[in-house]
Amino acid sequence: MTKINLRKYYPNFYTADCIIEVPDEIAALMDSYEHAEAAYYLRRYRHNAYYSLDRGDGIERDITFVSLSPCEIYERKVTIEQLHTAMAALPDKQAKRIYAHYFLGMSKSAIAKAEKVNESAVRDAIERGLRNIERFLKNV
Repeated sequence: MTKINLRKYYPNFYTADCIIEVPDEIAALMDSYEHAEAAYYLRRYRHNAYYSLDRGDGIERDITFVSLSPCEIYERKVTIEQLHTAMAALPDKQAKRIYAHYFLGMSKSAIAKAEKVNESAVRDAIERGLRNIERFLKNV
């Protein structure tokens, strides 16, 4: 177990020292995040990427784009696949209404006008569809 000062990691939240014991893995992880952030600020400073976003040489994109680890990429892929499977398991109307509202950004009233139905029917279908997706994902 390692003792850490939370004030060091959260200076805006802790105004006084707050020392706690955490497992060694957690302390190492927090230190690695601190080192990564310091390296990011140093790279940003060295490449003068803190003031210019229009140079076109890719420095700003490299600085602002935080690459994902292979584990995070895999988790996103699995999550997206599970979401698509859950959407495919829904009844057709629920799936279309959820897709229109969340993926296409249509309002519930616009969906109701397009389908020539009452807005409450669209609202209920979306809520039931989300509950069905939640049940499906809990079982997976």
